Amino acid sequence: MSSTLYEADYYLWVEQTAQKLREGRFDDVDWYNLIEEIEDMGKSQKRALESLLTRLLEHLLKLSYWESEKDRSGNHWAAEIVNFRYLINKRIKESPSLKPGLESMYAEIFPIAVKSVSKLFSLPADAHISLEQTLDENWFPDH
Repeated sequence: MSSTLYEADYYLWVEQTAQKLREGRFDDVDWYNLIEEIEDMGKSQKRALESLLTRLLEHLLKLSYWESEKDRSGNHWAAEIVNFRYLINKRIKESPSLKPGLESMYAEIFPIAVKSVSKLFSLPADAHISLEQTLDENWFPDH
């Protein structure tokens, strides 16, 4: 019945599962779907961090290299950079085990950010921003 409830009314399933756990009614818990949900929560945290890092890199690349738009949009990009860095740091503080994966995440995401921004303007072939610069709350491009 729990699996059927999980498929029919997710919110009610969550509420009832939490109540069963609070009451210690462990034999009544839909463990299969609960385990799936917990695993998905972890994946969701990683995906959210990847998304924030991608947006941060896109804004840093724009601020670094999009000269024709810098006067008009530079302050907005800088403000977004501050916000993205704050959100990334907050996620890492809440889930420190995500931090060791940042280097591999960055290596995967940087080319995607470059490709995305390249649809807006031409980036130089040597366009680069290091992970350290990306995460350094005091670093802003000086181009």
